[in-house]
Amino acid sequence: MQVTFLGTGSAMPTGERFQTGVLLQADGRTLLVDCGSGVLHRLQQSGVGYENVSTVLLTHHHLDHIADLLPLMKARWLAGEEHLEIVGPQGTKGLVDDLLSVHEYMDGRLELQIREVHQGEFSVAGFDVSAYETRHSLPCLAYRFGDLFTFSSDTEAFDGLANFAEGSAVLAHDCSFPDDVDVSIHPTPETLGTALAGHDIGRIYLTHLYPHTDGRHEEMLESIARQYDGDVRFAEDLLTITIE
Repeated sequence: MQVTFLGTGSAMPTGERFQTGVLLQADGRTLLVDCGSGVLHRLQQSGVGYENVSTVLLTHHHLDHIADLLPLMKARWLAGEEHLEIVGPQGTKGLVDDLLSVHEYMDGRLELQIREVHQGEFSVAGFDVSAYETRHSLPCLAYRFGDLFTFSSDTEAFDGLANFAEGSAVLAHDCSFPDDVDVSIHPTPETLGTALAGHDIGRIYLTHLYPHTDGRHEEMLESIARQYDGDVRFAEDLLTITIE
């Protein structure tokens, strides 16, 4: 499996990091997880392109995770593509219906397949997926793809999610702020390190980074390391990793 971080930023742009998007590729299968602002451009920069993304899996419906969803639909229509599958948590159909009600000229341009999923197991775009409900300010799902890759999406750090990721070769985890920011719906390095302590995970990439984290990566890694001694790194836009 190849995982490409298309966007590792947050709702507050930095100029270097676009909003959330992760591209999964394996044996000819392609899946886009989340579609925040800038992801459409990163798809082109990655060499994959929007023409080759026919399925989007949403973790939740905050703007920084869905802002490029309608632009993706329009780009695929203009490129002559005919369909798009959109999968996500409860309310995903209503979200798409609302977007199309505002931009009526896009209604009917593509054959849309919309599916809502819940905590548990399902398949999408040929990938077997396990979903786990996170702790965020609205319904949000973390996704695990076998023993290869787990994506936390937006969440507090907590034992249940760490257990969900146990044994993963790679975990991409929200670490939005440094320790001196008081936040309840995202983790800081200290809370993340505490939740991960004692867990067996191959490598962890920190993502969903607010501007507050700029220039503070080393101290954030040191904070995590006080509780968790595993391999922890910062994700970057357009970083591609191969997971065997």
